[in-house]
Amino acid sequence: MLVIVTIDGVAASGKSSVAARVAQQLNLPFVSSGLLYRAVARLALKHDVPTQDQEALLRLLDSHALELRPYAQGNEVWCEGEDLTHELHTAEVDAAVSRVAQHSQLRAWVNEQLRALPEPFVVEGRDMGTAVFPQASVKFYLTASARVRAERRAGERTGDVDAVEAALRERDRHDAAQSRPAPDALLLDTSNLSLDEVVSCILKAVPA
Repeated sequence: MLVIVTIDGVAASGKSSVAARVAQQLNLPFVSSGLLYRAVARLALKHDVPTQDQEALLRLLDSHALELRPYAQGNEVWCEGEDLTHELHTAEVDAAVSRVAQHSQLRAWVNEQLRALPEPFVVEGRDMGTAVFPQASVKFYLTASARVRAERRAGERTGDVDAVEAALRERDRHDAAQSRPAPDALLLDTSNLSLDEVVSCILKAVPA
């Protein structure tokens, strides 16, 4: 029985859009792991907590409980009765999230929240198929050239393509240790593929 599908990849490779569409086609819940890291980054910025201070970030989580709510149509992150989801995709959070995700204890906290979610589901992130769900039924890893990813992200938000590309390359450097394909993952370069084409490739590889 198919239980967990992991879709990992580099920043702006289309993981969230692809995972959401795949989950819809498979009639499974969709889990966006990155929203938890983004929520921690947002809290840190809001409360002036240095993102390089792991202990301070953990104390922040002790006093401001975060909850990931995965739904078939998308994910929400709540904090003490407030929906933070609409605040998590900004340039400011983009710049801070990699520093947050480098902390080992913070990654352990995020992984604990994810493993507590009821199966089955489709989950996307950086290391879902390696560190979090190595037992997953089927795994994928998405990549694309930095330029293509920058053009996609600049199209979604305001920003100069060259500046976005530089920021993505820097994020790739920070994420290198965490974001890597599982040995048994199917690698897909999405540079020249549409969303529908990537989803089709994945669905063909998922056991019936």
